Amino acid sequence: MKKHRSLESQLLVLVPLALTAFGLVMVYSATSASAALGNGNPVGYLERQGTYAVIGLVLLFVAARSDYRALKHLAPSLVVIALTLCAAVLVVGERINGARRWIGAGPAAFQPSEIAKLALVVWCAAYLARKPPPRTLKGLARPIGALVGAFCLLILLEPDLGTVITIVVMVGAVLLVSGTPLPMLATAYSIVFGLGAIAAWASPYRRARLFTFLDPWKDPLGAGLQNVQAQISLGSGGIFGRGLGQGIEKIHFLPEAHTDMIFAVIGEELGLVGAAVLVAGYCAFAYAGLRLALACKDPFGKRLAAGITALITGQAAINLAAVLGLAPLTGIPLPFVSYGGSSLVVALLSVGVLLNIARGGGAKTAAGSDRGRGNGGARRPVARGGGSAARARGGGDLRRVAGSRRGSARS
Repeated sequence: MKKHRSLESQLLVLVPLALTAFGLVMVYSATSASAALGNGNPVGYLERQGTYAVIGLVLLFVAARSDYRALKHLAPSLVVIALTLCAAVLVVGERINGARRWIGAGPAAFQPSEIAKLALVVWCAAYLARKPPPRTLKGLARPIGALVGAFCLLILLEPDLGTVITIVVMVGAVLLVSGTPLPMLATAYSIVFGLGAIAAWASPYRRARLFTFLDPWKDPLGAGLQNVQAQISLGSGGIFGRGLGQGIEKIHFLPEAHTDMIFAVIGEELGLVGAAVLVAGYCAFAYAGLRLALACKDPFGKRLAAGITALITGQAAINLAAVLGLAPLTGIPLPFVSYGGSSLVVALLSVGVLLNIARGGGAKTAAGSDRGRGNGGARRPVARGGGSAARARGGGDLRRVAGSRRGSARS
């Protein structure tokens, strides 16, 4: 068990650090050429992303050294703050590319939806750790469904469909680990996806995105430009790629090359091999996070680890599917790799929480709660006093209880 935990802890440290370092390299590669051609600062994006990476690593270290159980008591406050910020961004947020997703804070800006994802996973884990898992749609709707629905509605108004999908995936992972019946969960998700399809069809913007996804080549220089250029960029990389920094599509051809389309730049410059290694990194992170969730004995830690793992790897899967043309574009960044301060800082902070769970906090809680328990977790009755019945049995019951205690201590 210790060997497995050591491997999981190493993967949870090395994979995010490697992806973050790799992301800095790719952000520079994706932005330096176009900035230089436009008489801009070739290292401007790299400097800002590097600053965010340092902030995120500091928070990772602090979270890894802090007791994650404190988050259980902070969950209500985190949810209230995140909900307030998601409502505020619709009023005071900066409109960029037709969307209000960012709140300016001096020279920087942050996305409240990133804070909302972390706040929701903490709250769901804390709630389901002390309450039985919902077994009916009515039980799921109150309060989990109502709260998640409120967040999703506010985020859809930004609009940001990718974050909504990520939240739905994350909440599903926490419910599944908590013991929610699969048939009921499948029914709930069918309703959610049905409502999502209706909402997508009712919005001209999202309906156009759907038609573009189905046939991007119908308008390759207009609505389908980003989809088409991503496919060209990936296809032109071949097996080993053009070489790091040698990509062409990122220079005024591929929109948003440094954010949600950075995987296309990776495919062009590093080829199929580089893209496969990147995907393998996320798979290794998913493996370590899920193993940690399954091994953790603390109910809150188990649900929190599963939720954070689903949050990061689910977001990666959505981004990769969109770039590969397997899903409509949602504008969601690739965790640790894409340019974006809020996403990087929150992702590294979340990894710090995972590392704290992996340090053995969940095991210690389990040991304390299981002490004195026998099969099935039921407490063994221990004879008290020195009655005549116990003396008549020659103390056999007491010796058996003592022997079982010594056996459990040795195991």
